[in-house]
Amino acid sequence: MLNVLIESADGLLVWQNDVGLLRRIGTYLLQEHTFGRITVSLSSLIIGAIVLTITIVASRLISKVMERRMSNRRHIDPGLRYTIVRLVRYFVLTCGILVTLKQAFAVDLTSIAVIFTALSVGIGFGLQYLAADIASGFILLFERPVRVGDRITIGEDEGDVQSINLRTTVVTTNDRIAIIVPNSKLVGQRVINWSYGDPRARISIPIGVADDSDIELATNTLLEAANDVENVLTDPPPSVQFLKFGDYSLDFRLLVWTNQPRRHVQIRSDINYRIAKLFRDRKIRIPYPTQEFLLRPNNDNREPSLLEPEKLDDGDRTPHGS
Repeated sequence: MLNVLIESADGLLVWQNDVGLLRRIGTYLLQEHTFGRITVSLSSLIIGAIVLTITIVASRLISKVMERRMSNRRHIDPGLRYTIVRLVRYFVLTCGILVTLKQAFAVDLTSIAVIFTALSVGIGFGLQYLAADIASGFILLFERPVRVGDRITIGEDEGDVQSINLRTTVVTTNDRIAIIVPNSKLVGQRVINWSYGDPRARISIPIGVADDSDIELATNTLLEAANDVENVLTDPPPSVQFLKFGDYSLDFRLLVWTNQPRRHVQIRSDINYRIAKLFRDRKIRIPYPTQEFLLRPNNDNREPSLLEPEKLDDGDRTPHGS
């Protein structure tokens, strides 16, 4: 009986020690620290981290589910689907971040305003480019001058838009090279969008022929070169313009229409091949600038130059000192 009482007493002491340890751990986790208007504790940080993790995972899952559901609806433009999915993801992330700040730091709207004020000071000191890229990213998503899948030309680079992210846009060229373009560059600089608005585009191919060529023959040959070329439309039909009389050529321009503007490089190549073949068959020359050198024969009867010493006869020469 005595042993049972002793064991019970030992168990009670161990339980009391465990309870005391749990109380100390709980006190340590719930202990709050105040920094200005921000109050934080270890437990609140843990909860905030959990909320942020759930937010990130939920935003990805929601965006994937929406993209999968909307991909089956062919009447919705792919660029519009991408914009909707991105905006929903940003909305979920924004709400989750606000909840995280509230749970982790007990931040109210006034404190958030103070944080944004501090961020604006940082932007003024060196983050203005980052802020411009982020703002331009939202402009691209809302205004949609450039959409996912569009064929664009930026300076000397041309490719298809793969994705429009918060700060940058990824463009893939024909060589399968990814170009990372800041969003502010797409908004603030000149960009050629081959897929914007009307899906048709006109392609101009300049060509010059020798100045003694038959104008009517050259015109008909250019029109024939544009016939039956893949991705070239018959309505509107191809046309030829006589631009000007050049220094050493007659300058024309062949105009064709296509509904595949992203393939304009290949279309130009196909037509140029046909122009070269037809011109060669019909003896139409493509002139190139040349230089001619005129060599004049030496003439002994020419008048003496002022820059040349005068030649004296033998009778006119007088020895020195005579």
